Amino acid sequence: MARHTIDVLSKSDAPVVIPSGSCGDMIIHHAAKLLENDPRYGPKAAEVASRTYEFTQFLVDVLGVTDVGATAGANTAAPPGLVTYHASCHGLRGLGVKAQPAALLDHVQGLQRCPLPESEVCCGFGGLFAVKMSEISAAMLGRKLDSIASTSADTVVVTDVSCAMHMNGGLHRRGSRARVIHLADLLAGDGDS
Repeated sequence: MARHTIDVLSKSDAPVVIPSGSCGDMIIHHAAKLLENDPRYGPKAAEVASRTYEFTQFLVDVLGVTDVGATAGANTAAPPGLVTYHASCHGLRGLGVKAQPAALLDHVQGLQRCPLPESEVCCGFGGLFAVKMSEISAAMLGRKLDSIASTSADTVVVTDVSCAMHMNGGLHRRGSRARVIHLADLLAGDGDS
């Protein structure tokens, strides 16, 4: 699977921009390490890794953009309301994505943002972790959902789709009105994703 992914991404020399910290971390760090002893794929994986970026890293660190001209709720019938931000583990710890999402959020016109207690604490998804360690995952999710509830936020912004899926499911089961959206959707004005 790693070889196939590297083959696909090697068909172009353009930057690879990934909207998920966990997927970005896999391509940037783990695929290159996994294939480092393969004489054909080791160099290809390293080359792809050198031009791969998580979405917010690409906008802020590569393009130097922090203001994309977004207005909260511009293209949607449901404005985001009060917004809080959850940092995904792989983006934060694996890729160092911390300041970039905040810089982008700070430039969304009309956005009301509040801090999320324990914003850097894992939501409990972690890919197969949620399946293999479901009780621990559920406890971690419960703690994250309690933190979200304490903010009274209408919208939780994330930079990893797996976190969004996990937290949205938990919020739905709790009957919460809060929803989780990807930062790219917020910036595009598509808050109903």
